Amino acid sequence: MKFDGATAIVTGAGQGIGAALARALAARGVRVLVSDLSQDLAIRVADEIGGVSHDGDLCDPTVITAMIDLANAKFGKVDMLFSNAGFALGEPDGPTSCPDSHWQKSWDLHVMAHLRASRLLVPQMVSRRSGVLVNVASAAGVLSQIGDAAYSATKHAAVSLAQSLAIEHDADGVQVAVVCPLYVATPLLGYDDPAMIRAPGVISAEDVAEATLTGVAEGRFMIFPHPDAQTFFAQRAADTDRWMSGMTRLRARVSERTDGTDPAVTHRFI
Repeated sequence: MKFDGATAIVTGAGQGIGAALARALAARGVRVLVSDLSQDLAIRVADEIGGVSHDGDLCDPTVITAMIDLANAKFGKVDMLFSNAGFALGEPDGPTSCPDSHWQKSWDLHVMAHLRASRLLVPQMVSRRSGVLVNVASAAGVLSQIGDAAYSATKHAAVSLAQSLAIEHDADGVQVAVVCPLYVATPLLGYDDPAMIRAPGVISAEDVAEATLTGVAEGRFMIFPHPDAQTFFAQRAADTDRWMSGMTRLRARVSERTDGTDPAVTHRFI
């Protein structure tokens, strides 16, 4: 996929990784539709990069249809989709402590929003034998997220969905990628202060955006902005029991240290 002259939709693009992706794409000559739950944030970023703004809750299928229709009307076609919208509320009292609605919203936004958008875009991409589908998932989708089971489970599902899309449509010319960052200084996790980027293991949203677009340009499926995430993924696969024992010990440390003084404990996966 050549970026210059292409078109893209970026969801959750009003701030954080999504905004960084929108800016990085625009800098490469891509026309971008900036979608966000917040109308004000979507307009601000779109105006900054000369893009098109869209707002709405992507848990609603009709909002996704309207987003795709707007992009097609403005651009004529959609070459790339970057599904980045997400949220993390946490479950301080464990996986069983939250109601079905908490899990359902995670499922609808982290998995179904990408599927529903892909359902509308894939036929167009197949007919052109060209297109890119990128899901910004999380290292939580290949490891574990202590204190947020719904986030982890749905990010795992997002990775699995990306695998299925890639297997099914690679021969059709549709490129699929999934991005799995670890700790990122973004508003999603409440540490977008630039000073946080100096904390061990934390990178900026701009770093993730550049790693993502480099991975897309290189045709990679799994994109790890943090090399450590790939290492951890391999360790988990090599000896899952040992990995689980380590996570159980880390969970105990989290329970003991809640004052935010230990970055290794308090940081969460994006």
